[in-house]
Amino acid sequence: MRKFFIILMSIFVVYGCGRFSSTDPSINITEDEREARIAIDFSRDSNYIVNYLKLYYPELTAEQVAAWEATNALENRYIDGQKRYFRNAGRNLFRIDKEAKKVFEQVEGVQVDQLHLFLDGYNKEVIKAAREQKKSLVLPVTMTIKYTLTVKPDVVPDSTLLRAWMPYPRGDQNSVKDIRLISTSEPEYKISSDKYVHKSIYMEKIAVAGQPTLFSYELSFKGYNEWYDFNPEDIEPYDTKSRLYKEYTAERATHVIFSDRIKKITDSIVGTETNPYIKVKKIYRWIADNYPWASAREYSTVENIPEYVLDNKHGDCGQVGLLLITMARYAGVPARWQSGWMLHPNSVNMHDWLEVYYEGIGWVPTDQSFGRGRYNVIDNDDEYHFYTKGLDAFRWIVNSDYSGEFSPAKKFIRSETVDFQRGEVEWEGGNLYFDKWSGWISDIQYKYEEK
Repeated sequence: MRKFFIILMSIFVVYGCGRFSSTDPSINITEDEREARIAIDFSRDSNYIVNYLKLYYPELTAEQVAAWEATNALENRYIDGQKRYFRNAGRNLFRIDKEAKKVFEQVEGVQVDQLHLFLDGYNKEVIKAAREQKKSLVLPVTMTIKYTLTVKPDVVPDSTLLRAWMPYPRGDQNSVKDIRLISTSEPEYKISSDKYVHKSIYMEKIAVAGQPTLFSYELSFKGYNEWYDFNPEDIEPYDTKSRLYKEYTAERATHVIFSDRIKKITDSIVGTETNPYIKVKKIYRWIADNYPWASAREYSTVENIPEYVLDNKHGDCGQVGLLLITMARYAGVPARWQSGWMLHPNSVNMHDWLEVYYEGIGWVPTDQSFGRGRYNVIDNDDEYHFYTKGLDAFRWIVNSDYSGEFSPAKKFIRSETVDFQRGEVEWEGGNLYFDKWSGWISDIQYKYEEK
């Protein structure tokens, strides 16, 4: 290890890998901080929302707005005595409310998801290759990317040291191979061990007045399509006394809680079913059919994410993923968080999914969010439910759990207390929240292999 990091380790307190949120003070934000973050998310006033909605409802009435607010389809809250709307509340309305969606499509046309169209054909070839080769990892794709984190000018004093953690691909995943760091913006850096659930590359840099501060790196890795060809009856009985089973069927504060509502709904979905995969598929289908995707508040502002989904009747990828994890665990099926980025051609974004454990098969990646919507008629159940048995190759896996710790440890509260995808930044005066910087992937190149 470089001398820089020998010194660094003597300065910062480095915690263990830590799976539970109670071990890391950097995720325990104060109520004042939570309210400040909520105020950033709820940045729209009534005039903005009304003007936006009138593009689709020229004769918009106060009664219509009130009705949408009553169902939480138009998300709002009072801040300092004034009604404020979630920054994407207007667009979200047309995703959440079925009748409003029809009105939107009359104006804008039907919104066809090109990614789903691509994947319907692509995943069919993955299944074919997995069966022909009798392998769960097939058709690798080598991806070269550049990640850049940009701190805005003058958000800290001149000559201030900035500390930045950026997401980095995990080296302990079956579907990710040959990770190669090509270049870094800073000559000194630290890549965390895979024992940390949030995999990161850490850098430091001095801020210069009037200029943005950039951290970046380039790397390549080989991603495999991962799909498991099994039948429900292939799953063996769980060893309910094993450490794995106990840990991943347990509740975990604050998001995986078996509330009375979670129990009642899960029982109604699962019924008398005893097979673990069929249980999961029933829950998966129920969530996909009832909770449309909508842009989400920052996770650090939500006390319990699965309950938020149930209350608001929508959720983004991580929110519905946590709902599935919670319901699966309550139903006696081990499940855990996984996340990072989706790097599909022409569709790059942060993304969350999960893994489900089936005895005799192992951990199987499952993407609840990708269960929504299909445009081609698919009669084959394995094709239709591809994402209950695997993932496509276009995944940059960064996190193996949520609300973990960092290496080096953060000194101040985190911007994202659940996930880790954009990064984290701090200086001697405290944490820098997302409104002060941005992190994104660019310059993606793909090389496809047949085997």
